[in-house]
Amino acid sequence: MGIKMAIAGRKNMRALFVYPHIPMTFWSFKYALKFISKKAASPPLGLLTIAAMVPKAWEKKFIDMNTTRLKDKHLRWADYVFISGMELQRHSAREVIERCKNYGVKIIAGGPLFTIEQADFDDVDHLFLGEVEDTFPKFLEDMERGEPRHIYCSDEFPDITKTPIPFWKIVKKRKYSLMSIQYSRGCPFNCEFCNVTMLNGHRPRTKTKEQIIRELDALYQWGWRDALFFVDDNFIGNRRKVKNELLPAIIQWMGERRYPFTFSTQVSVDLADDEELMHLMIKAGFQSVFVGIETPHEESLSECAKHQNIGRDLITSVRKIQQHGFEVQGGFILGFDNDPESIFVRLTEFIQNTGIVTAMVGLLNAAKGTHLYNRLETEHRLVKKTSGDNTDCSLNFIPKMDYKTLVHGYKKVLSTIYSPHHYYERIRTFLEGFRPPKVRPIYFRFVHIKAFVKSIWYLGIIGREKLHYWRLFFWSLTKRPYLFPSAIVFAVYGYHFRRMFVEYEKKIPAV
Repeated sequence: MGIKMAIAGRKNMRALFVYPHIPMTFWSFKYALKFISKKAASPPLGLLTIAAMVPKAWEKKFIDMNTTRLKDKHLRWADYVFISGMELQRHSAREVIERCKNYGVKIIAGGPLFTIEQADFDDVDHLFLGEVEDTFPKFLEDMERGEPRHIYCSDEFPDITKTPIPFWKIVKKRKYSLMSIQYSRGCPFNCEFCNVTMLNGHRPRTKTKEQIIRELDALYQWGWRDALFFVDDNFIGNRRKVKNELLPAIIQWMGERRYPFTFSTQVSVDLADDEELMHLMIKAGFQSVFVGIETPHEESLSECAKHQNIGRDLITSVRKIQQHGFEVQGGFILGFDNDPESIFVRLTEFIQNTGIVTAMVGLLNAAKGTHLYNRLETEHRLVKKTSGDNTDCSLNFIPKMDYKTLVHGYKKVLSTIYSPHHYYERIRTFLEGFRPPKVRPIYFRFVHIKAFVKSIWYLGIIGREKLHYWRLFFWSLTKRPYLFPSAIVFAVYGYHFRRMFVEYEKKIPAV
């Protein structure tokens, strides 16, 4: 039956939104989430935004394969399956597509995976490349005429002030530890290994402050009272608007509702240069920021065009951000052409000295569409596709450093920074200098008590880190009682990181 006849025969079409399975990663917090009885960190913001763009008359269901099993009955129910994902969801996405074909269900796919690897998914019925605010309405018009195209794309980046509020009501919020929100797309920087500017542009585009307040209202009315992650690749990419428009509006909204949310986001290290901006972010309710530090070796920073990190004391910058009330989470990369063999010790010392508790250290990989990928392709050094997870110990190119030396050094860094001794030492280093703002009320729920009890059992009684756990337990309880909850949270994070790297280590080739 053609699309036009199907629509004529039944007013309400059935749309099933499917998010493929994500393998265990650094940021999945798979083992930590068990402490609070959650299935996944957050639902997919992009897919829920598309759900809001689908006609209201359509029936809609959502299956996140990270929390719920995708059953055949779900596929039999659907007229269309909408699927989105990232590179590391490649395998699961392919399985979903094959199952849809078996049931003759039309597939509509978009997101980074399908945009970057379009040629590998040519069998998908309708492909959306890049952002869809401009192209999805055209698809709906074409579908009503019975003439939908195979590929939809645009040469222009869309105006995201047209982006609707995500369709939260199809999500089972009890399964997640945080929700996501987006203020801007694009990044003013152009790091060689990053594909953000290829996907979203070099000029940051922002929503209006009114839009963000409406999104906060929607989440509040939906009943959410927990963490929110601003998914912007660089939240302070347009700092004038952030400082003068967005943050004052959030501060007022949060204050009127007694701070129902806590915020986290991603920023560049030059946040440390703007004390006013840091003050406003803290006042608005931001607690943690992820910073792409990459490496303390300046020649490697120059190589990857990480210009915003060059010519500054990175340790001082990190400490300054911490002293303003933020937890700094850091991203680090090994495998640059200019990395000396001393980089492994130097990076370990940097992480320990700064007290960056959550330190994501990965091997360099060249994602398709990046300047790095194009350079390595020209140099005939590419060997395979990237897995999409730079912490799974894989390389997709021939490194300049001896391969065995690089892998051995990487293993040494991981085994050191996430050993109980070094990890708990880092927690204490951070907490000793950390002074969180006192403007935020602290909310305790039953799930937090449950997680605390589990931490005592898994970390303090049967865990190999029990000596370090109890030392931190009593030190924070007596010396920094207001930071005791943070100390326990970090201890639980460490449990996840150690379990994850034990599994990853099995994949690292013996050297």
